[in-house]
Amino acid sequence: MVVEEPVHEDCPAPHLRMETVPSGIRVAVPIIPLGTSFEDAVAIQEGLIGSWLSEHSAGQRIFWYYTPAAMAFTRSLPRDLTIYDNMDELSAFRGASPSLLGLEVELLGRADIVFAGGASLYEAKQNRHDNVHCFPSSIDVNHFGRARKGPPEPMDLAEVPRPRLGFFGVVDERFDVDLLASVASLRPDWHFVMIGPVVKIDPALLPGGSNIHWLGPKSYDDLPEYLAHWDFGLMPFALNESTRFISPTKTPEFLAAGLPVVSTPVRDVIDAYGKEGLVEIASTAADVVAAVERLMRRPQEAWLERVDARLATGSWDTTWAAMQAMIGTALSAASRPAPRFASTT
Repeated sequence: MVVEEPVHEDCPAPHLRMETVPSGIRVAVPIIPLGTSFEDAVAIQEGLIGSWLSEHSAGQRIFWYYTPAAMAFTRSLPRDLTIYDNMDELSAFRGASPSLLGLEVELLGRADIVFAGGASLYEAKQNRHDNVHCFPSSIDVNHFGRARKGPPEPMDLAEVPRPRLGFFGVVDERFDVDLLASVASLRPDWHFVMIGPVVKIDPALLPGGSNIHWLGPKSYDDLPEYLAHWDFGLMPFALNESTRFISPTKTPEFLAAGLPVVSTPVRDVIDAYGKEGLVEIASTAADVVAAVERLMRRPQEAWLERVDARLATGSWDTTWAAMQAMIGTALSAASRPAPRFASTT
């Protein structure tokens, strides 16, 4: 079971909204009545999840945490193994609760295994736990590789002139809106296609102009169709506390689609892809322009061969197999049988 963040609704009583997705995973969303205090909402979630597990989970339990915040409503629930899958330094994000730091200390003290979602995160956590393992972003090559097979062009992209430089992902404090505006100003004949929700920043502050196109959120299934009709991938991450430890999953996703990529100097992107010449690194608007112009002149065939060799080592299946082996070792050490999973997001 995967437990999502709670939703506050006008409802007569709190409950779990359950859904089984096509893969067979059960997803639970705690529904909390409007007006419920934070403290009461925490207690309600603990009760809902604990009751469901008591009624439906008779086997071994693994609690898999993606955020320390979930410790607040699961700390008292019995489990056989605790995993902390540390994908981001959430405490550095805008609007993060100050309680996250203390909850992470508690989670690290409870965890049997810690997975770090990138080299920078691994370095930050390796001295805080005795069983930390680095698993940078993996890639569904087949999914994003569809972009190389010439799928139909989406209707809302067809009127955008070329060359097209694209970004997909959440547009928040990690996105350098000023850099995008500057690059678009330097090259008014280039067109910048932005896909994703705008979160925690005022949409009115987004740069406009005839060559910047904000297309809004798109489904994961549809992304390859958009990437197939871009010329370059752009990763204009701001360099601040919220991006200090990121290892963007979109880097290998762009590459799997066959797109040349320009990124700001995010450390994990530099170390994993920039030093190998697989991604261009640029700090300023002028650097971005120069990098794209270099890519326009570069032969693609040899570069794609190196990209594919690199991506072949980083599938999600490979990552999961390695994680399973570590989980099996931890369970065997305590003579525990095969587990069932409970994940908290």
